[in-house]
Amino acid sequence: MLFLVRFRHYKFIDMQKSIVFIIVLVCSLSFNAQDNSPENEVKQVIETFFEGLHKGDSTLMASTLHKDIKIQTTSSMSGPNGLLQTDSRVKLLTAIANKNPEHVYLEKLLSYTIKIDGNIASVWTPYEFYFNNNFSHCGANSFQLFKNETNWKIIYLVDMRRRDKCNVGKVKK
Repeated sequence: MLFLVRFRHYKFIDMQKSIVFIIVLVCSLSFNAQDNSPENEVKQVIETFFEGLHKGDSTLMASTLHKDIKIQTTSSMSGPNGLLQTDSRVKLLTAIANKNPEHVYLEKLLSYTIKIDGNIASVWTPYEFYFNNNFSHCGANSFQLFKNETNWKIIYLVDMRRRDKCNVGKVKK
């Protein structure tokens, strides 16, 4: 009789362990499914782009850029009519590769707005830019991405730079 009581006790403990294991497994699968969403894939490309910028790693940045990317910058710092400048992929990557290692770039992204339709995505990121820990300017980036068979790549990037109407240190929603 004592054997049956112990046997039932162990079966109960094994059943509890099995239930806990199943719950942990289901939760981890749910989290992995969320991490692989198209929005998270696109956001990861943008984060990798800025990781390369901050580290001065042109190879890392290049991994996010389509070979035919169009890069433009506009600024209100050059007068009331602004300025529109077009750069090449090579010029951007060369500038990052030749960045003075003593210079610290920090582009603080304040938010992400991501829109996806099939294999194209649009990402809007307001930002504050700091050079050597000093505020330089604010603005917004607009990224257009394309997904080939396997990867998202940035095909167009335009950023706006200004020094007025910057809410430095305040996160915009």
